[in-house]
Amino acid sequence: MTTGIIFISIIFMIIGMAVQHTLKNKFKQYGQMSISSNLSGQEIAKKMLNDNGIYDVQIISVEGSLTDHYNPLSKTVNLSNEVFEGRNIAAAAVAAHECGHAVQHATAYSMLMLRSKIVPAVQVSSTLSQWVILAGIGFMGFGGGNPTVLLIGIMLFAVTTLFSLITLPVEFDASKRALKWLIIANIASTQEKEKAEDALKWAALTYVVAALASIAMLVQYILIYQSRSRD
Repeated sequence: MTTGIIFISIIFMIIGMAVQHTLKNKFKQYGQMSISSNLSGQEIAKKMLNDNGIYDVQIISVEGSLTDHYNPLSKTVNLSNEVFEGRNIAAAAVAAHECGHAVQHATAYSMLMLRSKIVPAVQVSSTLSQWVILAGIGFMGFGGGNPTVLLIGIMLFAVTTLFSLITLPVEFDASKRALKWLIIANIASTQEKEKAEDALKWAALTYVVAALASIAMLVQYILIYQSRSRD
């Protein structure tokens, strides 16, 4: 069983690396294609927020590449420098996507609200789950000890798996809002919108891979628990 865990980890690590590589290439490609509106990512973000009646969210430039995110606690749309200043399809796609999260927040989108509620539990479970699971497997390996510790670890890991699943509709919905607005607001042409959609599709795939990996690992842990419990 532990061999299975290692195998699954390696497989999804390879898949994750391949998706990340493609994602970076897509953003590099579309980052070299100007947007017809000639607006920067910062200007696009401001316009999308204003068009949705949102005036209490700040747009901030942050260091790094693909570090863009929306922070519901501080109400900030954080854009990497290349997106903040960029006047291209990639910058438009990312800026609009992150503002899509701000719109979700402002309209109390159910899945975003649910994800926000379980964040404290996820912070605890993501820190402890692997250690508790390793301890549980270790205890059961010495003389067939009580499987309770392993079960606790599995329950903690299940919380992080649930979080990764809830994240999927949140990300897909933010992209849907972004792409629809880019056309309505005349920020992008139909052809540019299709390229923006392609870029966001690969960004979403990173979350899909993470969710599938988490599910596969959870199943493996459950199988270990069942086999050790029967011993």
